[in-house]
Amino acid sequence: MRLSKIFSILAVFLIAGAASTFGAMRAADFIEERSLADVTNALVAQDHTWVSVHVDGLRVELTGTAPDEATRFKALTVANSIVDAERVINSMDVLDAAAIAPPKFSVEILRNNEGISLIGLIPTSSDREEIVSSIEGLTKGNEITDMLDTSDYPAPEGWEDALKFGLSAVHDLPKSKVSISEDGVAVTAIAGSIEEKRKIEAHLARKAPDNISLITKITAPRPVITPFTTRFVIDGDNVHFDACSADSADTHAKIISAALDVGLNGKTDCTIGLGVPTTSWGDAVASGIKALKDIGGGSITFSDADVTLVALDTTPQATFDRVVGELKAALPDVFSLHAVLPEPVKIDGTGEGNGSPEFVATLSPEGQVQLRGRVTDERTRAAVDSYSRARFGSKAVYDATRLDEELPDGWPIRVLAGLEALAELNHGSVVVQDSFVEVRGITGNPEARANIARLLSDKLGASENYGINVKYEKALDPVAGLLKPAECVDKINDVLSERKISFAPGSAELDTAGQAVVDRIAEILKTCNKPRIEIAGHTDSQGREVMNLNLSQARADAVLQGLIARKVLTTGMRAKGYGESVPVADNKTEEGREANRRIEFTLIVPEKVHEEATGLEQMEAPAVEQPQTNTGETGQPEAAETTPNE
Repeated sequence: MRLSKIFSILAVFLIAGAASTFGAMRAADFIEERSLADVTNALVAQDHTWVSVHVDGLRVELTGTAPDEATRFKALTVANSIVDAERVINSMDVLDAAAIAPPKFSVEILRNNEGISLIGLIPTSSDREEIVSSIEGLTKGNEITDMLDTSDYPAPEGWEDALKFGLSAVHDLPKSKVSISEDGVAVTAIAGSIEEKRKIEAHLARKAPDNISLITKITAPRPVITPFTTRFVIDGDNVHFDACSADSADTHAKIISAALDVGLNGKTDCTIGLGVPTTSWGDAVASGIKALKDIGGGSITFSDADVTLVALDTTPQATFDRVVGELKAALPDVFSLHAVLPEPVKIDGTGEGNGSPEFVATLSPEGQVQLRGRVTDERTRAAVDSYSRARFGSKAVYDATRLDEELPDGWPIRVLAGLEALAELNHGSVVVQDSFVEVRGITGNPEARANIARLLSDKLGASENYGINVKYEKALDPVAGLLKPAECVDKINDVLSERKISFAPGSAELDTAGQAVVDRIAEILKTCNKPRIEIAGHTDSQGREVMNLNLSQARADAVLQGLIARKVLTTGMRAKGYGESVPVADNKTEEGREANRRIEFTLIVPEKVHEEATGLEQMEAPAVEQPQTNTGETGQPEAAETTPNE
């Protein structure tokens, strides 16, 4: 009995111990589950989904790879706020900073009548407020929408140049989209006309830094072409358009294809515009081009619905009749064909002689116009003289015409049309005969030949025979002919290699010879595209260093002021004196001292950041501008020099 009680008591204790152990295990499991859930939920709520939580008893272990040390610390702080810090084991790693790829910086700027929007990512070294303030004046009170983000990474090479150029493009183009990246700048804009489109493209191309790629997409409304003119010429191996008009891309392709089939080797583009007289224009022009080839050469002109085919004067009559008949049958009904088999044309070009009567006008490269040959009466001569002075300048015209009452009908109209054509040239001549008008010369307008063809077709009538021998020279084009900054400096140095700028002895006053050289430099600078140039003054080592520094600065200033006085736009130019600090020769000899006394014209270019600079140094270092001196084959600076001080 007593033994039974003992066993009963032992059983009770064993059951109680088991229950206690089981309760403790359940409590530990509960703490683990609760800690895991609470810490995990808190981390997810703070966007730390990269962290994995592991619980072992009271220990909470955090694992995962943080993007940076600051993020790892934030995750640890979140965990410590849920459980005691002593229980948290930090097993998190940090991503190697060197393995993080820098972000792709880019900005897209949209400008229209409603305002300006900026979208993109820029480095913190690009002053966001300065970017916005630089375009505030363009909105005329409209809103600027700033959606730029910044990232604390070094600006890539070329970024600042691209950003500066892109912002300047926004200033120039009221309706545009400018996309800026480290790789380059893309400009999409709307122009008011084809001519404006050409000017915008040329302006952007000249203005773009050499290290920046530029993509332009400039659209313009179709021009109204009147009369709607196409003129095609075959003269031996010379096969070209004097003018070409099309109403659509399909028509354009059809005309060019027909021209290439017969040997086109000149202009291969047509102006797509409004004003076509019929939808059959492309088919008609293609038929005319083929007919001109079949007849052996000459010219064919479509002016609205009037068509003039002028064969070569050597064309057999039978061939002429056959081809003209075939062309009449091929042309749509709306077109009226006039075909001419001309007599041989002899251009005397003097306005005199016993041949066909002539009127001759010549335009010299200096802008002087000489009128010679015949006019019908005093009234016509007065009209011709007055028109010439209005177009070319009252002091530029010399009138040496003579009266001839036997001239054919329509002579005054032919003369005035010839003068209007001459105004399209920079220099050249026009010869007017009773059955032929010839225009020849040089022009800086790429559309001059088409303009002349359109003009003569309109003024002379569809049946008239004329010849256009006009050459385009880019250097004369006021849009495309501007010199690039480097070309500008090269031309200045070419001038100064012939003769130095000279000053009065021991002073900063330009002497007579120096004034003449500055005159020539001023003329060059007027043909340059906004050059950034430093005019640097240098001296030899004789005399006090401070005096030499002051003299070199005064002489550089004198040259700059001389350019300003000659109406040169000097924005972007600066004068700086270096004294004796930058010698290029030995100051112990007279020849060396003379070489050291000089003025240099050099380009200003941004100083490049050294490769060994750290990312932080690159962001903090200001852009420093340094002069760049052109070098010749020897590698030595090619600097413009002045005469000695004394």
